[in-house]
Amino acid sequence: MKFNPLIPELSVSDIEKSKKFYIDILGFKMEYERPENKFVFISFDDCQLMLEQVNGNWNVGELTYPFGRGINLEMTVSDIESLYQRVLENNIPVFKELTVNEYGINDSIIIQKQFLIQDPDGYLLRFTN
Repeated sequence: MKFNPLIPELSVSDIEKSKKFYIDILGFKMEYERPENKFVFISFDDCQLMLEQVNGNWNVGELTYPFGRGINLEMTVSDIESLYQRVLENNIPVFKELTVNEYGINDSIIIQKQFLIQDPDGYLLRFTN
């Protein structure tokens, strides 16, 4: 397995609940797990995340819901429509509906589809293609 240069590690309140959300509902793949540490490394297309149940090792302040305030994790996926459909079928609240947006980058414009949801701990996930 090739590791991305940047891999966010999210502190989660309940690793089993997070695994159900990311793996069973969204379709992430479990790359490996360390059950004794309540840790899992997951991927979706080329996106990689680490999840670890809160244990006090990484806390720089009090964690209260929603976790990750002020950040959204943008993940580019190959089939955004199917992922969005899974979200809807599983009654996951949608933070921002599936839309097409234009963004200026220097002298050009890119067009991308995107939607946003929150995971069980409130991390804001922004899926694009």
